[in-house]
Amino acid sequence: MLTALDIQGVVLIEALRIDFSDGLSVLTGETGAGKSILLDALGLALGARADPGLVRHGDAAARVTATFDLAAGHPAFAILSGGDIDSDAGEPLILRRQLKADGGSRAFVNDQPVSAALLREIGASLVEIHGQHDDRGLLSARGHRALLDTFARSPTAPVAAAWEAWAAAIEARATAAATLEAAQRDREWLAHAVAELHALAPVAGEEASLAAERADMQKGARLADDLASVGDLLDGSSGGFAQMRSAARRLDRIAAEHPLLTEALASLDRAIVEGSEAEQHLAAAHAALTVDPARLDAAETRLFELRAAARKHRVEPDALADLAAELQARADALDAGEAGLAGLDEAVRVARLRYLDAANALTATRQAGAIRLDAAVMAELAPLRLDAARFRTALVPLPESDWSAGGRDRVEFEVSTNPSAPFGPLTKIASGGELSRFVLALKVALAGTGSAGTLIFDEIDRGVGGAVASAIGDRLARLASGTQVLIVTHSPQVAARGAHQWRIAKSHDGSVTRTDIVELSADERREEIARMLSGAEVTAEARAQAKRLLGLGG
Repeated sequence: MLTALDIQGVVLIEALRIDFSDGLSVLTGETGAGKSILLDALGLALGARADPGLVRHGDAAARVTATFDLAAGHPAFAILSGGDIDSDAGEPLILRRQLKADGGSRAFVNDQPVSAALLREIGASLVEIHGQHDDRGLLSARGHRALLDTFARSPTAPVAAAWEAWAAAIEARATAAATLEAAQRDREWLAHAVAELHALAPVAGEEASLAAERADMQKGARLADDLASVGDLLDGSSGGFAQMRSAARRLDRIAAEHPLLTEALASLDRAIVEGSEAEQHLAAAHAALTVDPARLDAAETRLFELRAAARKHRVEPDALADLAAELQARADALDAGEAGLAGLDEAVRVARLRYLDAANALTATRQAGAIRLDAAVMAELAPLRLDAARFRTALVPLPESDWSAGGRDRVEFEVSTNPSAPFGPLTKIASGGELSRFVLALKVALAGTGSAGTLIFDEIDRGVGGAVASAIGDRLARLASGTQVLIVTHSPQVAARGAHQWRIAKSHDGSVTRTDIVELSADERREEIARMLSGAEVTAEARAQAKRLLGLGG
């Protein structure tokens, strides 16, 4: 609810403050007194376009502050939270706008600077302004579906969830298809690489083992001649080992002749034992270092193949085995991916059917709600002297390309002003006076449905009087029983239904013209309504009629 409006330096307003209450508040005054200035000032605080023409002549800037009290759970809190603006339920919400004469403007919410766009979004959740030429609010088809859904209590959440699931299934299928398409381009190379690596059958650590074996065989080839020469010196009947054994046999026959000979024989025996061990080692070394040319060639061929494959795939030789497994997995995934697409296609089909089920249920609820809404609006038209008019809520199936989380229906409020006239959008069919009454009828039918906490009607009773004006006043009062309503009016019948009334008037102080606003007492209200009835000269009859109107309104 709007609780206060502070205005400084706006057109003819030097400075004023209005404290508002709930219920129906009425703003009256002579034509040109400045009622539209008040609405322009409030619009500025709500995020409307910053027109430097609003700055009072001679002032450097205009300032407007609008203060609201919000109930817990008001939609504005979600917007404030999204904009990182501190706010607490129970604390006033303060919107402030400063407009410089050069056109620059600044916006604040709870004294925190914000963008004009965010201020406008917050303002739209707080106040609805309806006038004869308003092309927003109820007259904008963009909001008709949401209004109908709230009125009909439509099951929109299941549709939104089904839409998200369908979209996720489509995205998963598209991602898989893109991956498969990219893999298909590598299919031939992948098949060749897998076959090549499988034929090679690399084993981790094999390259190092082959390199070591090859080095040993190459070393054995280099030592073969030396081993042969050593063998010639030691082996055979004239070799060193044979000579030592022959010497030992001869020495053994004469060793008993002298102790030194005995010792010499013992040393020679030890030498023969050591020589035998050396002979064994030489034989083992010869066997180990003997090079098989075929084995060396095979080892070198295998080693070169491993290293060539590693260079080709830009990995270390020891990584070839893992690479082979990886490429095989990719090949398997490619085969499985083709089969998997069929499964994903089925998932998309099922998700679409689930969305359709939810959307069809939503459409059915909307159709039933549309019938109730049409009846409620039609019931309001006759008292507003729109007897020949018809109203309908048009539900049109959307093409599949336009389906969304909100369903597959386009919703628009349409009217026909004459029995023979076709239905059409409100703004194209109804005249100015009719349009304002259609808006009021809709607001009454939709009372409590998607409305902001404050409703403002700007002279929607223009061009009507008598019983129609009374009917308008009655409906505004009914609306005000559930929400705050402000009405700018020239109709005494409407003014009399207000719970509070302000008079807007111009005053002149020398060469300076100002707009002032005064809240009226009961007697002042009677006098103001009498003026509205009779014009410049207030008559006793007008005062009596004003008293009767106020009595009806009370």
